Amino acid sequence: MVLTKHTRVMSLNDMERLERTLFRLEQGYELQFRLGPTLQGKHVHVYTNYPLEGQRFDRLKFHALDWVNPTGREDDSDKYCKLDLEIAGSYQYYFSCGKEEKNGSGYIVVDPILRVGPDRQVLPLDCVTIQTYLAKCLGPLDEWLDRLRVAKEAGYNMIHLTPLQKLGLSRSCYSLADQLELNPDFSPPGKNYTWADVGNLVTKLKTEWNMVCITDVVYNHTAANSKWIHLHPECGYNLVNSPHLKPAWVLDRALWHLTCDLADGKYSDRGLPALITSHQQLATLREILWKDIFPQVKLWEFYQVNVDKAVEQFRKLLQAGNKPASSGTDGKAKLRIIQDPLHRRFGNSVDLNTALEHFAQNGNDVQDCCNKLKKKLEEINKEFLEEMHRHQEQATNCIMGSVVYERLADHGPKLGAVTREHPLLTRYFTFPFEEMTMEQEVAMMHQEDKACHFLAHNGWVMGDDPLKNFAEPGSNVYVRRELVCWGDSVKLRYGEKPEDCPYLWAHMRKYTEITAKHFAGVRLDNCHSTPLHVAEYMLAVARDVRADLYVVAELFTGSEDVDNVFVTRLGITSLIREAMSAGDSHEEGRLVYRYGGEPVGSFVQPTLRPLVPAIAHAMFLDVTHDNECPIQCRSVYDSLPSSAIVSMACCATGSTRGYDELVPHQISVVSEERFYPKWNPNAKPSTPGETNLQTGIMAGKLALNRLHQELAAKGFNQVYVDQVDVDIVAVTRHCPSTHQSVVAVSRTAFKDPKTHHYSSEVPSMCIPGQIDEVVLEARTVQRNADPYAQDEKSINGMPNYTVEITEHIQLKDSKIVKQAEVTSKGRSEFVQEIVFEQLSPGSVIVFRVSLDPKSQETVGLLRGHLAQFSRQYKAGSLPDPQGPGILKMDLEFLMSKVSLADLNLLLFRCDAEEKEDGGGVYDIPSWMPLKYGGLQGLISVMADIRPRNDLGHPFCDNLRQGDWMIEYVSNRLIKRDGALNEVGKWFQAMFGYLKHVPRYLVPRYFDAIIVGAYTAALDAVFKQMSSFVQSGSTLVKQLALGSVQMCGVGRFPALPPLSPALKDVPVRLNPDTNREEQCCVSLAAGLPHFSSGIFRCWGRDTFIALRGLLLVTGRHLEARNIILAFAGTLRHGLIPNLLGEGVGARYNCRDAVWWWLQCIQDYCNLVPEGVSILTCPVSRMYPTDDSQPQPAGTKDQPLYEVIHEALQRHMQGIEFRERNAGPQIDRNMRDEGFNVEAKVNADTGFVYGGNRFNCGTWMDKMGESDRARNKGMPATPRDGSAVEIVGLSKSTVRWLVGLHKTGLFPYSSVTIHRDGKEVLVSYEEWNRRIEENFEKMFYVSCDPNDPNEKHPELVHKRGIYKDSFGASSPWCDYQLRPNFTIAMTVAPEMFTVERAWEALEVAEKKLLGPLGMKTLDPEDMVYCGVYDNALDNDNYNLAKGFNYHQGPEWLWPVGYFLRAKLYFAKKLGKETYDKTVYLVKNVLSRHYVHLERSPWKGLPELTNENGQYCPFSCETQAWSIATILEVLHDL
Repeated sequence: MVLTKHTRVMSLNDMERLERTLFRLEQGYELQFRLGPTLQGKHVHVYTNYPLEGQRFDRLKFHALDWVNPTGREDDSDKYCKLDLEIAGSYQYYFSCGKEEKNGSGYIVVDPILRVGPDRQVLPLDCVTIQTYLAKCLGPLDEWLDRLRVAKEAGYNMIHLTPLQKLGLSRSCYSLADQLELNPDFSPPGKNYTWADVGNLVTKLKTEWNMVCITDVVYNHTAANSKWIHLHPECGYNLVNSPHLKPAWVLDRALWHLTCDLADGKYSDRGLPALITSHQQLATLREILWKDIFPQVKLWEFYQVNVDKAVEQFRKLLQAGNKPASSGTDGKAKLRIIQDPLHRRFGNSVDLNTALEHFAQNGNDVQDCCNKLKKKLEEINKEFLEEMHRHQEQATNCIMGSVVYERLADHGPKLGAVTREHPLLTRYFTFPFEEMTMEQEVAMMHQEDKACHFLAHNGWVMGDDPLKNFAEPGSNVYVRRELVCWGDSVKLRYGEKPEDCPYLWAHMRKYTEITAKHFAGVRLDNCHSTPLHVAEYMLAVARDVRADLYVVAELFTGSEDVDNVFVTRLGITSLIREAMSAGDSHEEGRLVYRYGGEPVGSFVQPTLRPLVPAIAHAMFLDVTHDNECPIQCRSVYDSLPSSAIVSMACCATGSTRGYDELVPHQISVVSEERFYPKWNPNAKPSTPGETNLQTGIMAGKLALNRLHQELAAKGFNQVYVDQVDVDIVAVTRHCPSTHQSVVAVSRTAFKDPKTHHYSSEVPSMCIPGQIDEVVLEARTVQRNADPYAQDEKSINGMPNYTVEITEHIQLKDSKIVKQAEVTSKGRSEFVQEIVFEQLSPGSVIVFRVSLDPKSQETVGLLRGHLAQFSRQYKAGSLPDPQGPGILKMDLEFLMSKVSLADLNLLLFRCDAEEKEDGGGVYDIPSWMPLKYGGLQGLISVMADIRPRNDLGHPFCDNLRQGDWMIEYVSNRLIKRDGALNEVGKWFQAMFGYLKHVPRYLVPRYFDAIIVGAYTAALDAVFKQMSSFVQSGSTLVKQLALGSVQMCGVGRFPALPPLSPALKDVPVRLNPDTNREEQCCVSLAAGLPHFSSGIFRCWGRDTFIALRGLLLVTGRHLEARNIILAFAGTLRHGLIPNLLGEGVGARYNCRDAVWWWLQCIQDYCNLVPEGVSILTCPVSRMYPTDDSQPQPAGTKDQPLYEVIHEALQRHMQGIEFRERNAGPQIDRNMRDEGFNVEAKVNADTGFVYGGNRFNCGTWMDKMGESDRARNKGMPATPRDGSAVEIVGLSKSTVRWLVGLHKTGLFPYSSVTIHRDGKEVLVSYEEWNRRIEENFEKMFYVSCDPNDPNEKHPELVHKRGIYKDSFGASSPWCDYQLRPNFTIAMTVAPEMFTVERAWEALEVAEKKLLGPLGMKTLDPEDMVYCGVYDNALDNDNYNLAKGFNYHQGPEWLWPVGYFLRAKLYFAKKLGKETYDKTVYLVKNVLSRHYVHLERSPWKGLPELTNENGQYCPFSCETQAWSIATILEVLHDL
């Protein structure tokens, strides 16, 4: 029972595309793919690009996975294929059925494993604390260690460096002049450092400092002055390879000339000087754009058609006699404009074929046709003009927005006057030539050797679709001026594959290999704008160099859905998230909860469980290096508390260099050229260029980073965030194995306390458990130092602020806490109330909390006992030598002594069964009663709560509030005798510990105890069942549980006593009489309605269910006892319908006796030496029809005599009136209905009987509505010969013929009296007559002239079998119902294979529903598929549920339908059989899904049409479960 390997199960469903769903797994996990209900039975192939052992990963190379079927047969519920995940990365899977390409697909992401130190110890992802450095600010390489030591001394374990390559002219960290060359700035005079030197430094940090280094990769652009881009201009978007950009380029040049004119003062006289200061001047600028610039460039001409040229070409075609390809004007294609591939002015042309179709109409002259075309083309050109007008409106808005931000806005750079150095607008294209006129420039556009150097710059587009490339054809971003442009960088043009731009792909591949060789991970810069296929390719290259590559990215897609596209396809390990995005402390706390961890007190999850979608692992930073400084937008006092909140997050965390030193401005990636300070432990606060723990909040950050790493390393993976007050956030991290907690209380200061009033009243706080220590308390304080002045050479912080911090002190020594009252809430709730004294804005206090010693010990002992179920409980467990004796035994041993009858009580029993015993199921006051008194009642609820950790559920509330549920479980069993009593005592002992753990942990450990016990109980169940069940699939086992669910012994015996001469009859002591009595298991018809009292046992239901629930599961003795008990009640040759313990039996059904006989046959065939049952003694309760009930043993007969009597009475003819006929036994039946008749037709051998006022088969609904006037009228009398009774009787007589031949049955014939004479009818003759006449009388031929058809006018479906023969209402015979499939299963010899198959196909098409079979053809005029027993109206066919069997979909006939299909499919060859197996498995998969989801863990009696839930149905029905189990047995 001990599981350690982690397995996740992915259920595959047809047409499920999960590319936008993230599935994250760790290395060492096993991933199983299983078939969902839509795919079961199909030939599914699962393909993946996860590499085969020993092979390299190739993104485009897929291979099929092999299926494993542990049970090797039956259904597909357990069939799986698997991947053992050992390699980090992103892997794709897809699956197909047969020829279809992809029926579904998705990705899985496997996390890398990071290692540090000389011994390569693992650095868990949640331990990561990262600090970003701008590489250019580190100075020469030989000074790096002094500057990077700051990260080490502040407790960081990962360094992120911006790119180390040679930078472009702008000096931006992300504008790289050469991706392959190390930045020469890192080599001081006389030195020439290489990548190898960088690699050595990174290795030193990793092995000596235990620090991991990652750096950026920039795939999207290169510096505009990169030498290689001038040699290979095809690597960018230029006017030769991207001529669609020509209009945007022309506009860009016109705007550059506007810059020059403004700078030169040419617009001063129009009120627009070079220095723009007012909105009036902006209005003038807008006017100049519309009056001067746009009319000058005439951009619309690039999109328009040369009308005269097109019309002339059209004229020539017409004159040459060309006709349109198709005639007429209907369905004409739209007049097609052909885009000029060179995008010249008026370069577009017309598709002359569509022109002919539209304008070359018969009888029109050439000129008329040309005029019409000309008019149309002028209209089209006008549309292009209007479209360009709209583009220009947007361009104007974007231009004005840029000018306002760059020159007028307070938060903008205020660039001042327009000059050539600071142009009006950033240029969108490079122009590597001298200044010239606009006309000269435009001429160069048509010279390829020049035009190829006009390269589009990169940038970003607000609100754009990140999955589309804004520089490709179809995008108007450049012409609409929507790009926020980086004028120092050229956007790179990769194409779709390496062959499209070989130099670029090779160059970037080499760049990637250098990076992956020297760094443990990469940050994908500008990830959301990097073409996905490029990033996929490059990351595959990187992972080829370094398998455990750590990949981080910051995405700005605005959608988790789109984020997931990048995360799944690229295998991004961590997404960068930022606390600065929070507008207040409440939101900051919410982000902590969102980005990792599970709720405190969460349930223990099984190691094998479904794979559920994840959110991307977070790298949660207090601030990123490209965002504004928190001191500027919050306050200096907030740096420490916000850092503390971030550090408590259960994910990777970090910061950027400068934050901890309180640098009061953003360190610009473009303009900053100063160096970071070096580490010097002895430096003074104001010493420029040096830093230590006295600087800024460094000392606080060191303590927080250490704490963050400790919490992750020690498994504190549960998180609780409490908003104590407006600006106070408490974050709890809890360890689920030791139950230690760390609670950090942070008072944020989003506004400066010097200018904003913060309340001095701080609410007190309750912390559950015992506070062991104050881990740290810290606050930001001012100190005597010079005020901040920006240093010229080094990036300095604010020297006049520091952190006052004390670590690892006792609560009494705290300056922040005034007092801590210890209170006890109940016997197991230990709480400390904290009253704060000085929790000022900018303060942080962190407590370490344990359970009180008694609780801690109790949890340890409890975990020790739970370790028998799973190794997960070993951590934190304690041995229990002094514990209760009952716990010295493993539960598995105790369970092995519990019988299946007792397991019914342990696991199940609905409310009615419990009440019969004087109890009831457990009722949760604020919610609802459980479904069962036994463990399944609890498990059904917990199975829903556990995966979601729904600790707020009323069930969990009830457990936390008191011990009522706990005591219910143990007390219910302790009341019993024997093995159940022992199990009850085991529960009592375990709960003895549970009651003394803190209440917030009770749901977690209650669940663990119940799950362990439930699993042990199931093992005990299956060990007592047949090998078919033991080696069967999950579905087989779940259905077999139905046998335990339905078969039990109540307080009062439901079966009449068996013969005292019979051996192995179970007995018990009656608690009331103190006498021994028989206690045979009886079979409930269904729960909850037919579970107790006289309504528990029904002859028909019992024997339809007995084969599946008792014989197939190996419960032979119980089956024998039930068969013999009913045999003892035979009267009039019939078995009772409602048993009523025999004494209250009603003999009002014609079919129960035949189901009983079928079960005896099945018993003889399935049970080893089963024929011995024929000689077992039967105690006849009614030795004659009119005798009073006799005690057991008064008259015993062997079973074979009772069988013979039943057949003899039918052949003689049964005719009697029910005893006590009238409303006292049936308040609805009419007088004639109490007359019972069952006979055999001498000519056909068919059993027939009944009348139109009673219903003697399973379709036994009696009308109840006075209002609708159907009271006393059966909805489905099915009098005459019902098809299934004919089949069952045929099966029985055929069997008896065989038994007689082998000497096992003494009778060869029945003796009857006819006209005063004794007549012998042999079983052989009876068998032959049925076989000869069945198809003649029952088959509805496809031939309208069939001579056997007596009522051709009633036929409305052909190729089927009648539901009955000789009904008093002849049209009823012809109704299509599922009953003929029963006859096919029990007596297939009566059917012609081809006819049977045809009828089954009709039944499948017309009657088969999702779970059940429609009980009537939907095309029948009285069909109604919705059963509502409470409805009383005027509708005769519906009132009071009259349509019970007139459409609703009953489950048990599905079993016979599927078994019949399998039988006849086998006769028709392999192809048909394989198709049928698919159908069967597919139908069964729906039952499997229902079983999995049903809190009753059963299959219902019926559903409404199309599988809809029916509230009037039994939630779980014996025959529904049994017949489905029989299908699996047949498979």
